[in-house]
Amino acid sequence: MSRELRSIPSRKDILQHFDKNDMVMAQLIREFGPIKLKRNRRYFLVLCNAIIGQQISVSAADAIATRFGKLFNGFSPTPQKVISLSAVDLRKVGLSKQKVAYLKDLSFHFHNKIIRPHRLNYMGNEEVIRQLIEVYGIGRWTAEMFLIFSLNRPDILPVGDLGLKLALKKLYGMRQLPSVKRMRAIGRKWSPLETVGTWYAWRTQDEKIISY
Repeated sequence: MSRELRSIPSRKDILQHFDKNDMVMAQLIREFGPIKLKRNRRYFLVLCNAIIGQQISVSAADAIATRFGKLFNGFSPTPQKVISLSAVDLRKVGLSKQKVAYLKDLSFHFHNKIIRPHRLNYMGNEEVIRQLIEVYGIGRWTAEMFLIFSLNRPDILPVGDLGLKLALKKLYGMRQLPSVKRMRAIGRKWSPLETVGTWYAWRTQDEKIISY
C-alpha cells in the first residue's frame, strides 16, 4: 500500500493490509466492525472542541462543549462570535482561564486569516501541524487530532496520546506503557494506515466513538 495514500481506504483493503502486517490489529478490526471516522469540515469548531478536551475526561469535555455551544443561541461558533464573548461568559461554561486564552487566540488566527481553512486540506501533515501550533495552547497532540478528525489523514500516529499508550500496552501484553520508540515500531507495521490502527486501539479503552 502506497505511502502517498491521502484517504482511508475500504474495509476490505484495510483488512487485507492488517492481515498481512499485524494480526493483533486485524482481529480487533473484525471485532469492532467498520471504521466510523467521518470527516468534519467545520475546522474552527473541531479545534475549539479539541482545546476544550485537553487534559480532561471525555464526559467532562462533552459537558463543557455542550454549554459552550449554547452561548451561540443555536448557531455554530465563529471566530468573530468567540472574540466578542467576554472571558467571564466563557469561564461560566467551565473553561479554565488558560483555555479561554487559547480559544481567543485561535479565534484571532482564523478571523485575521493567519489560518486559512480552505488551504489546510492541500497542505502536508507536518505543514498543517506547524501552522496550528503557532496558536497559543495548540500543541502537536491537538494538531494531530485535527488531522485525524477534520482532515481524515490516514497516516497519523499520536505518540503523545495516553489513550493510545494504554491501548497498546493492553493489546500487545506489555508490562509498562510503551516508549515512543516502541510505538513508532508498531506504527511502521500499520503504515500507511496509522490512523486506522489508532482509531481501533482507542476502541479498547472506550467503545464510544471519539469525535471532535
